[in-house]
Amino acid sequence: MKLNYKRTILVGFAFFLISAFWQAYDTIIPLVLTNHYGLPQDLSGVIMSADNILAVFMLPIFGALSDKINSRYGKRTPFIVIGTVLAIIFFAVLFVVNSQQLNAVLASEIPELRAAADAMLEQADKLGDSAMREAAMAELASIQEMTMEITRNNMGTVISFVVVLLCTLIAMATFRSPAVALMPDVTVKPLRSKGNAIINLMGAAGGIIVLAFGMIFKTSGRPYMDLSAYIFAICALMAVALAIFIFTVKEKKWVSIMEEETAKFGIEENAEEAPTEKRKLSRPEFISLMLILASVALWYIGYNSITSKYSVYASNVLHFDYNATLIIAQAAAIVSYIPVGMLASKIGRRRSILIGVAMLATAFLSATFISSSTSPVFMYIVFVLAGIGWATINVNSFPMVVELASGGDVGKYTGYYYTASMSAQIVTPILSGFLVERVFGWGIFFPYAAFFVACSFVTMYFVKFGDAKPESKSALEALGGADD
Repeated sequence: MKLNYKRTILVGFAFFLISAFWQAYDTIIPLVLTNHYGLPQDLSGVIMSADNILAVFMLPIFGALSDKINSRYGKRTPFIVIGTVLAIIFFAVLFVVNSQQLNAVLASEIPELRAAADAMLEQADKLGDSAMREAAMAELASIQEMTMEITRNNMGTVISFVVVLLCTLIAMATFRSPAVALMPDVTVKPLRSKGNAIINLMGAAGGIIVLAFGMIFKTSGRPYMDLSAYIFAICALMAVALAIFIFTVKEKKWVSIMEEETAKFGIEENAEEAPTEKRKLSRPEFISLMLILASVALWYIGYNSITSKYSVYASNVLHFDYNATLIIAQAAAIVSYIPVGMLASKIGRRRSILIGVAMLATAFLSATFISSSTSPVFMYIVFVLAGIGWATINVNSFPMVVELASGGDVGKYTGYYYTASMSAQIVTPILSGFLVERVFGWGIFFPYAAFFVACSFVTMYFVKFGDAKPESKSALEALGGADD
């Protein structure tokens, strides 16, 4: 059995642009909230949870809605096109609005005070001078309060920023489930781990290009830079990816090919079951589905606590270019996506995920020992391990969920998957932000993530269903895909 790589890559441009957006959003918005608006980490975490709150309600709705749509362009394509266009427009407008707040900060003495405080903190870390470090941290806290005062006096801009931000997030939520459901729509079940590897590779490519843009535009270590040019470049990247998708993807034709292959070779659990029919899960299958979704929630609680705050942690605490370490992690993921998909076809999705969870937990636990004086080599090793671990989890978890779906329920089960992941991402920025800001400080940053990722190992260990079932040799040979 051979995956149609060309077709899967073209479908993957939808996930490419989604990942490009979220990479930019997860690295830039926390910095903007902290540096431009002076928000503490717990309040910043509440705002960073907004997209996930919307997603919990909207992703299942739009996933199920796309199951029922049958336009001349297919089920998923209309959502992807309209949602992307709106998201690009709102994201560009967001940073036009933000420039008003930034100009107010730049007109004050805050940038000069911040530069002096950062220099003092860096010198304190080099010398190991705790008294100097405490003085620098006190100065940074005073600067944050000064920034907050500007925010309080500039409420019109703040309200406009929040409204446009919500519009951007709503636009993104309308098409994520349809975009992700498109790969299973055009791929027979036994090939979905390999297909998901390609989709995630495309997503990682989008993320790494955005991080490269970050290095080109020098977004790290410049707390008060105007980000408009950088954001317009991201929007242009998304628009190019959408254009490629529109002009190359033939959704209805490719779905028909998949349905013919599925029916011909009896790949559904019941050979007589049509690809668009629905069925009820057995009790053991339902238990496995719940355990998979619990695992998804747990590892996202750990992983998202890092992604939603790492740019702030790296820039303001480690004084390190966050783009560099994240590129290392993304590059490691890109290299490993296809081998991980192949590994799953040999040892199963569940075992592959357990290996990935162990690697990710180990990476986060090791990162606990990173400080501003840590060798970059150690940091790169940790992020390589994290990238490979996350790739191993990501490639196999979504196919385990949709493996339990019948053909007519793929969009709905995609919504279940994202409900679990987004619910976790509602909780974790707020909880981790509270622990950092009010209780433990940044010392809890990586141990928190390691703990929840380790917990997901336990729930995934007891999963019994969701691995692809091997097909007969004759069927596998007959399904040696074509290029179109």
